[in-house]
Amino acid sequence: MRITGLGHAGMFIETVGGNIICDPVLGPSFYGSWFPFPDNRGLDWERFGREADFLYISHRHRDHFDPKLLERYIRKDIEVLLPEYPIDDLEQDIRALGYTNITYAPAGEIIHRGELKIMITPLRAPSDGPIGDSSLSVDDGTASVLNQNDSHPLDLEKLLGFGKPDAYFTQVSGAIWWPMVYDLPLDAKQNFAKLKRDAQNKRAMYYIEKVDATHVFPMAGPPMFLRDDLFDFNGVGRNGESIFTDQKQFLAHMKELAPQYDGHLFVPGTVVTVEGASVSTEQSLYTEAEIAHIFDEKWDYLESQRASRQQEIRDEEASRAEIIPPAEMLETLKAWWEPLLKKSRTIRLGVGGCVRFKIGELDMVVDFPRAKVREYAGEECIYWYTIPADLVSTNIRDREIDWSNSIFLSMQFQVGRSGKFNEFLTTFLKCLSVDRIEYVENWYQEQTDQTEDAEVGDWLVQRRCPHLRADLTKTGKVDEDGVLTCSMHDWKWDLNTGRCLTTSGHPIRSSKIDEVIEGALRPAV
Repeated sequence: MRITGLGHAGMFIETVGGNIICDPVLGPSFYGSWFPFPDNRGLDWERFGREADFLYISHRHRDHFDPKLLERYIRKDIEVLLPEYPIDDLEQDIRALGYTNITYAPAGEIIHRGELKIMITPLRAPSDGPIGDSSLSVDDGTASVLNQNDSHPLDLEKLLGFGKPDAYFTQVSGAIWWPMVYDLPLDAKQNFAKLKRDAQNKRAMYYIEKVDATHVFPMAGPPMFLRDDLFDFNGVGRNGESIFTDQKQFLAHMKELAPQYDGHLFVPGTVVTVEGASVSTEQSLYTEAEIAHIFDEKWDYLESQRASRQQEIRDEEASRAEIIPPAEMLETLKAWWEPLLKKSRTIRLGVGGCVRFKIGELDMVVDFPRAKVREYAGEECIYWYTIPADLVSTNIRDREIDWSNSIFLSMQFQVGRSGKFNEFLTTFLKCLSVDRIEYVENWYQEQTDQTEDAEVGDWLVQRRCPHLRADLTKTGKVDEDGVLTCSMHDWKWDLNTGRCLTTSGHPIRSSKIDEVIEGALRPAV
């Protein structure tokens, strides 16, 4: 088996049973903000498109799903392998491009194509990517690989039931706007950014140790930001206020913590040959000297990329919609959002307040408790966004139902909040369709915890994490102050009170084991 890096999370897997092209992206994505790092334009895209037998799209995020690249290079009769998601937004996107030979991979089931075995493992929680993320397992009898992509699977036993991979490809860098665009002092941004990078590293190491594959390939980030207003957010940030760990930095981190694993650099043009336990790599696009320049003299490399790619940014800006007048924009958003708010009882209760949006000349508030959209009139708000009017106008023109997969991942906005992060708000803003809202509301209703309690350290807690249902006996750790941390997403709870310390809501059921024993032994009166 041979795997060629295509940039970001993209790869071309050559097997004895056919070739799979995975998440090919040229970009730029998210309103011209994200470019693959390093530059992947020099690859032979004609060849990859011509020789691919299967197309796998892991999820709908635009740094994984690039419609322009698909239309230009991938033939329309190719077999498209899609995760089995509860809503069909990704399928609709694919069909709109003219692809009709679509195979839905049943969750966790093996698909056979001759000697080739394929398994797609989807995730379906509201906070998984754009309501859905997935991984790809491939075995052709000569080797086995796991492309975990951006996904953070909870049921690793089921995933690894496919077999232990010979080579493991996984995301180690983030894809989020926290804390760079927040209304915070620089020192707070620096502190939060470090905490976020540490949490990302911890989560990546958790999966590496659980999968336990000898050969590990960090991928799926970081991006390049080549817009002038975002340029300083590259990597860890010009001033240390950003969250993006690059492949070389993570490999050094992994070598220090877990030297038993062989970490390999995986960039555009890296060719990985896997023959069972034997794994070798070579670079087909960049020389060793060029790779050293890219990573060791990163700001120089990024400056050269910025200088040469401004036309792509200008072309994207020219494709945006004309700005909608404020009164018309308010009425349009009111007609669009209020029916969804009325269907969103759990989300409205979870947000629990007003959210202000300053969009160009429009100053409006979304009153979640009352399910209303109106002009801002001085109300106290728990969140406040400032968003360019042309981005919102374009989302309205395109009826973009996921503002996370467009405006927010573009990082071309500012935000502030009073209090903690509110997951319910971000969920609403990426669920701007009836199908999505109804699915998410049902999902939240099903999360009422009815599982047994289990011991975690000196505490008895509900076995399933209130966030995404991870098994806390495997992912939870309690410190001396009684703070429980779930290693999946670094969410924290104060077990003395059951209160979530990371976000609003999501309390946990907990009690100290010695108190439970004492209560059980106390005689009845």
